[in-house]
Amino acid sequence: LKFGSKDFVLVGSPQLSDISSGGTMGVTKTISVLAGDGIGPEVMAEALKVVKKIEELYGHKFTFKEAPVGGAAWAALEKAGETPCHLPAATVETCAASDAILFGSIGGPVSEQHEPRWKDCEKNALLGLRKRFNLATNLRPSRVYPFLEHLCPLKSSVIGAGVEMLIIRELVGGIYFGEHRREGDKAFDVMEYSVAGIKVPLVFAFEAAMLRRKKVTVVDKANVLETSRLWREVAREVAKGYPEVEMDFMYVDNAAMQIIQKPSFFDVLVTENMFGDILSDAASVLPGSLGLMPSASLGDGVHMYEPSGGSAPDIAGKGMANPIAQILSAALMFRYSFQLEAEAAAVEAAVESVLKSGRLTADLLEEGKRGDAVSTSTVGDAVVAALKGP
Repeated sequence: LKFGSKDFVLVGSPQLSDISSGGTMGVTKTISVLAGDGIGPEVMAEALKVVKKIEELYGHKFTFKEAPVGGAAWAALEKAGETPCHLPAATVETCAASDAILFGSIGGPVSEQHEPRWKDCEKNALLGLRKRFNLATNLRPSRVYPFLEHLCPLKSSVIGAGVEMLIIRELVGGIYFGEHRREGDKAFDVMEYSVAGIKVPLVFAFEAAMLRRKKVTVVDKANVLETSRLWREVAREVAKGYPEVEMDFMYVDNAAMQIIQKPSFFDVLVTENMFGDILSDAASVLPGSLGLMPSASLGDGVHMYEPSGGSAPDIAGKGMANPIAQILSAALMFRYSFQLEAEAAAVEAAVESVLKSGRLTADLLEEGKRGDAVSTSTVGDAVVAALKGP
């Protein structure tokens, strides 16, 4: 890849053209399992059932290494008489020695956020993992299943053409990772980007578009921000290598409107850290529940996969949590870390089959029908039963 006179190599990040469409027999992989807090252990258990069934059907060998994170890590260290923290060094070492990280959820009750176990829990654990493994590219697919479109907050006339977008967010740069300081009655937050940092998510966006509708929307604020103007320069350079892909630019304020007014317009949307944080949250409500929203964070070597929702401590332990996002996150792991497209597609097809059958957790049912809800484990078992081998 060239920009000006410089060459750039994407180290470790999967090129989508390398993903096998026919499955690969006999793969051996190690997976770090960080179930975390709240509903994390419950939904993780269902995802692992699915991964183990794929292992059986396709002849792979997966080794699972469990490690504590978040409030669970804090409590475990405290019990052992060690200095508590949210991201133990042993957990980081386990992840570094693995081929992928399957992450659950972390965090405690809102009313207890002042307690040491929960204070800055998500910040310390998630940002720590992002920094350690340079998880620079975040993927959040947002899909409205036609048979669940009544759960979408938008009118059927708005989503009638179908909604299936992929939001790609740069994850380790921008204003979140810039300098933050105070001087008297002034405050400063610095947004900074380099060509190299911008190029990684942009290349992935174009690669992804080649396997989809061949359309990339670059979201920025180039009428105001110099960093956005640099994003546009890099995007135009990257686009030269993908003549089949249509590229357009859109200001972030307009993008926020279009995700609601014309969500079918988008195929692949790529943007910087803060804009991506906000827009992906807006898109996450379209399917009708965060329980349907997986995500992937891709780094230099080890990638991490997690549901987009939180730890939901209010329903933890009640068998009510929706495990679909965690299961779909495992599908993304098969696709992007292990290059097992057939296995990923098999999981996604099984999930769709179960959802279409009406075996749904309470979050996917209208208020008056929640008495018909099935349990977390029932959904997981149904997905396992629906899986088909090669």
